[in-house]
Amino acid sequence: MGNIVKPLVTEKMNSITEKFPNKFGFIVRPEAGKLEIKKEIEDLYNVTVVDVNTAYYAGKTKSRYTRRGLSKGQCNAYKKAIVTLKEGDTIDFYSNI
Repeated sequence: MGNIVKPLVTEKMNSITEKFPNKFGFIVRPEAGKLEIKKEIEDLYNVTVVDVNTAYYAGKTKSRYTRRGLSKGQCNAYKKAIVTLKEGDTIDFYSNI
């Protein structure tokens, strides 16, 4: 069972990748450790991982007003990993579309 859920492709992550071309973001399982994430990314993308930074994000509650009154919901909580690759290595998420 893989620890990587999906690549993180957002405006903020794209701006980080433009500033630092060797940093990429992934959404990972909450129980995944840094060494497991490093090994899996090296195996999947054939790159050398130098550093892994992780962060937990709590699910945010959201509410909106509708005809039927106040509607409440919650976004999912997730764990994010920002991976720094060796200088010159890169990952192309759009190559197999």
